[in-house]
Amino acid sequence: MNIMTGPLNGLTFIELAGIGPGPFCGMMLADMGATVIRIDRPGGNPHSAIGHTVLFRNRQNLAVDLKSAEGIETVLKLCETADGLFEGFRPGVTERLGVGPEQCLARNPKLVYGRMT
Repeated sequence: MNIMTGPLNGLTFIELAGIGPGPFCGMMLADMGATVIRIDRPGGNPHSAIGHTVLFRNRQNLAVDLKSAEGIETVLKLCETADGLFEGFRPGVTERLGVGPEQCLARNPKLVYGRMT
């Protein structure tokens, strides 16, 4: 849980781990007080697990296999109570995985689904 306070305190965002602007966005949201849950592949980014890189500060990290039914259900369950989700995959990737806007918004119509491609 994020112990920082700020203008986004009380909001929860899900970050589907990637490269490019995603980690920076997660850092900025967390720095402003939001709870950011970073979903990494099992064995994913070792820097996020040990907190070595500044971009991964102030986040919770979960290792989730998005190619399994259990992993997909984990992300969709998190969407039920989250305020937003952001990802930076190539177009169509989250849809193929089963965590695209249609599936996530079916669980929480108020969810803000952000894409950075």
